[in-house]
Amino acid sequence: MTGDILKERAALFLGSRLKRLAERMQGDVVGLAEGVGLSIQPSQYPLLATLDRYGPQTIGELTAAMELSQPTITRSVSRLVEMGLVDVSRVHRDQRHKTISLTAEGEAALVRSGREVWPQVEAAVNDLLQGLDGPLLGQITEIEDRLSEISLSHRARAHARHTPGLKILEFTDELAGAFRDINAQWISDMYRLEQTDRDVLDNPKARIIDPGGAILFVQAQGLGVVGACALQKTGEGRFELTKMGVLESARGRKAGEYLLHAVIARAQGMGAQTLYLLSNKKSAAAIHLYEKAGFVHDAGIMADYGARYERCDVAMLYVGSGAA
Repeated sequence: MTGDILKERAALFLGSRLKRLAERMQGDVVGLAEGVGLSIQPSQYPLLATLDRYGPQTIGELTAAMELSQPTITRSVSRLVEMGLVDVSRVHRDQRHKTISLTAEGEAALVRSGREVWPQVEAAVNDLLQGLDGPLLGQITEIEDRLSEISLSHRARAHARHTPGLKILEFTDELAGAFRDINAQWISDMYRLEQTDRDVLDNPKARIIDPGGAILFVQAQGLGVVGACALQKTGEGRFELTKMGVLESARGRKAGEYLLHAVIARAQGMGAQTLYLLSNKKSAAAIHLYEKAGFVHDAGIMADYGARYERCDVAMLYVGSGAA
């Protein structure tokens, strides 16, 4: 029986082994995307996300931002043009100065990806990486072994099966009242509404959406909208995960966990370099959920932002899976 030379000479062929692992995982993501009617390849998402985050870019700017070769970027752009997801306008004869921008179809595809694909993928990768420790080469072997046992797509579908009847909704003016009511209920029950709470809950579009943030809702079958969470932009690449609440009627359905993973995925899709939250020790169940999702307690976040709420005595920073 032929052995696995990439494993046998792990250090020598590290690049090839990482490429093989990437192709294996990306193949699973393709299946998940196709399952919801999206034909986007995983390798195309970074380019689309760059355009979504920073606006129209030239080929040269995309090459510099993504640190890939110009031919690679050009091929990817050509394919995305064929798919109708990006548009090209040529201002100069120099090919590097083609200006690339998202089409309306491309923007819609990214919204759907952030709602229906990315949360599943992130949940699956979190599960895959849980508990990894030790030298890098050993971790790669463990990841490969785990994927052989349960593929990334199966892990993602298992996560979806554990959250039946749940759906993520985008903010609309009609849902502004639900955002206020859900959050006002839990804040009033546990603490008291502060002026900074009222400012956001009474004006979600002006305070959250218009400055570059986002609000997502979770809908439970038979119950309607049962939870909400916001991403408030507080600086370039900085977002506060805030105003996350789930109604008591949805307890036991994992609606909060489902919503949290969707919001983290949205923050990453929006180019968040720093994602943090502020809470209180009384919210022990929520803090445990945040820790499980990859948030850690952080003194720097407390020093920089903790004074925003009188009740704040917990500040957390998102560092990714396996943090807890």
